[in-house]
Parts: sequence; structure tokens; C-alpha cells
Amino acid sequence: MNNQEENSNSQTDKPESVVDLGRHALEIGSEVVSDAVDATVKTEVEGAKVVEQAAVQTVEKSKDFWRGLGPGLITGAADDDPSGIATYSQTGAQHGFGLLWLAPLTFPLMSVVQEMCARIGMVTGRGLASNIRKHFPRWVLYSTTFLLFAANSFNIGADLGAMAKSTQLLAPQLTFPLLVIGFTVLSLVLQIFIPYEKYAKYLKYLALVLLVYIITAFTIKNFDWIGALRATIIPTIKFDRETIILICGILGTTISPYLFFWQTSQEVEEQIVEGNKTIASREGTDKKALKKMRIDVWTGMLLSNLVMYFIIAVCAGTLFKAGITNINSAAEAAAALQPLAGDYASLLFTIGILGVGLLGVPVLAGSASYAISESFGWREGLFHKFKEAGLFYGVIIFAMIIGLALNFIGLDPIKTLIWSAVFNGLVAPVVLILIVLLSNNKAIMGKWVSNTPTKIVGWIATGLMVIAGIATLYSIFF
Repeated sequence: MNNQEENSNSQTDKPESVVDLGRHALEIGSEVVSDAVDATVKTEVEGAKVVEQAAVQTVEKSKDFWRGLGPGLITGAADDDPSGIATYSQTGAQHGFGLLWLAPLTFPLMSVVQEMCARIGMVTGRGLASNIRKHFPRWVLYSTTFLLFAANSFNIGADLGAMAKSTQLLAPQLTFPLLVIGFTVLSLVLQIFIPYEKYAKYLKYLALVLLVYIITAFTIKNFDWIGALRATIIPTIKFDRETIILICGILGTTISPYLFFWQTSQEVEEQIVEGNKTIASREGTDKKALKKMRIDVWTGMLLSNLVMYFIIAVCAGTLFKAGITNINSAAEAAAALQPLAGDYASLLFTIGILGVGLLGVPVLAGSASYAISESFGWREGLFHKFKEAGLFYGVIIFAMIIGLALNFIGLDPIKTLIWSAVFNGLVAPVVLILIVLLSNNKAIMGKWVSNTPTKIVGWIATGLMVIAGIATLYSIFF
């Protein structure tokens, strides 16, 4: 009897144990799932925080990078002024992809030269003309300054004329004299009445207008990218008069004398704005400042050369392909943007010309004024108000008036743009020799003297400009 009860109880206990075991397993399973869900949610939350932090850091780094760009970016963008656009457009229209190899060639050359100029300003606390005045005979100083002023005034006139002609594409009822005078007055107002800090910001944002040429290249149907790449890598050249003069113009509007003076003076002006108002307080620099300067300069020169490359490429893929090998008007130059803008090509071209014109003309006038003011020891700098530096602003006004007057003596506005680039190409070698000598002089630069690679590249740039200048003069006169 007892055995039967025990068997009965044991049979009853078994199903209860199974149920308990199943219940226990479910509890454990639910806890595991719950822990896994919690871990997953926690991981996702932490991952989202990491991604968010990375995004914030990327944005902040981008902002810091943009804020760190200053004289170098502005100088690079000013290099692609209306004269540059016209020269590059004519190059693409006349030679197709044939001279694209000049863009990768000039990039390191102009970057090293502009870096030399910036370093001279940072180490000595003086502008380029002021250094020439201190370390070279006066006849060298005055000859260099005169050549720069003449080249800049001619370039200003060409740019003002191009801005007027481009505007007439949209508003033909506006007369050329009215537009030229209007742009002259506008440029002077920007230079004289807007504080330098704000003015520099405006110049930096105007540089973005140049990106339209890069975008256009990717909108051209059946664009010959293979042909463009081949021409970029394998140099070709014709030794005829037109090609030699055009190459001098390309080099002159890329490695431009006015950029040398502007870069050096703006590095000095940056220090003055920060409170270093005496030469003694500005002398010397450090690795951190030089690194920041190099990023600024090389970024600006990269932008300049990318725009140069794509203007040539776009005009080769549109104008040259269509049989337009000689640009005689703003309308013909604007036609290169039709693949992107269609009927709005003239509008886009005009905006671009006005943007780089308002950017380039003040740099041209300003660099001429820096050079002359430093040569004669006048108070100079855009951070000064007009009444504090009357002679400095007087030179700016005088250069603008000469440029304005050149538009009323019958010069062709489009052709003048190219010849102003050639003029710069002829003046550049004279200034380059002085820059390389200054930056290589240990007595002047101390431990920041140019290293061997920089010296080599500097002399290569100088030699190339000398050869181009001599070849151009020979082509013109013989």
C-alpha cells in the first residue's frame, strides 16, 4: 500500500518537475533575451553617440579648417581674375586639351613661390617691397615697384572692362562707360570703407564662385576624359608665335607679381590685426604658424590650379570642339558654360566674372599700393582708416583711375585681358629673382631660410619665367 502511494507520488512529482523546469527555462530565456535587447539598445545608443560625436568633430574641424584659410585662399582665388579666365578660355578654345599639362606643372611652382612670400612676411614682419628696400639698391626697388604698378594698372583696366562687357550680356541697355565707372566706384568703396576683417571674409566667400567651372566639366555630354588625362600627363607644345605668347600669359596670370606682394603684406596685416603693431613684435615665427600658413597657401593654390585646369578643359570640350578657336567677345566665352546652364550660361558667366573681378581688382590695386607705400616708407595697410593712411589709399585710387582711363582709349576688352596676363609674365621674373634671394638669405630669414627642395623649385620657377619672357619678347619683336 505504501509502495503504491510512493509510486503514485513519484509519478505526480515528475510532471510537476517538468513544468517547473520549463517555467524556469522560460524565465532564463526571457532574461537572456531581455539582456540581449538591453545590450543591443545600449550599443546602438552608444554607437549613435559615437557617430554624433564624430560628426560634430568633423563639422568643427571643417569649420576650423575654413576659418584657418585666409591670405593664401584669397590670393589663390584672386589669381583667377577675369584676365586669368580669359587667358585660360582662349587656351582651351585655341589648343583644345593640348596645354592642360601646364596646370600640374604650375601648381607646385606657384605654391612654393607664394609660400616663400608668406614666410618672408611672417619672419621679417615686413612687406615684400619693404624687404627689397632694406636689402637691395634703391634702383632695384624703384624699378620693381614701377613695373608692378604699371602691370597692375593695366590689369585693373582689363578686368574692369571685362566686368562691364559681361554685364552687358544681361543688360545690353546699360552703356559700357557707365558700367566701367560704376564698377570702379564699387571697388573703391569696398577697399576704403569696409574694415579689413569683414573685407577678408567677403573675399574668401567670393572665391567659391570659381567652383562653377569644375561643375560644368561633369555636365558636358561625351566629354573626352581619356584625351584630357593624356594631355595632362604628356606635354605637347608648338613653337609658334601665338603659342609662345599664350604660354607666357598663362604663366603670368598664374605666377603673378601682384600676388607676391599681396601675399607678403597680408601675412603682415594678419599679425597687425592680432595686435602686433610694431616690426619688432612681428619678427620671427614658429612651426605651428608656418604649418597653418602652408595649409592656407597650398589650399589656395590648389583651388586656383583646379579652376585653371577645368576652364581650359571645359573650353576645349565646348568651344574648340565646336570650331570656335578664337574668343572675341564675352558672349563667346560664356558659351562654354552652356552644358551646365543652357540658356542661363550668360548669367552664370557674368556672375563668375563679377565675383572674381570684385575679388581680383582690389588685390591688384592693394598690392600696388603696398609696394609703393613700403618703398617710400608711408603708413600702409587696409586695417587703417582713410584719414590714417591717406597716401596708401591715394595710390589705390590712382591705380583705379588709370585702369578706368585705359577703357576709353579704344582697347579691345577681351584681348586686353590676355595681354595683361602676358605683361605680368614679363614682369614676374624680375620680382621672382628678388624673392628667391631673400628667402635663401640666412642673415634675413634665420633658421627659417628655405630648405634645399624649396630653393630648387624656386629657381626652377624663376628660370621657367625667364625663358618664357625672353621667348615672348623675341616672338613679338623679331
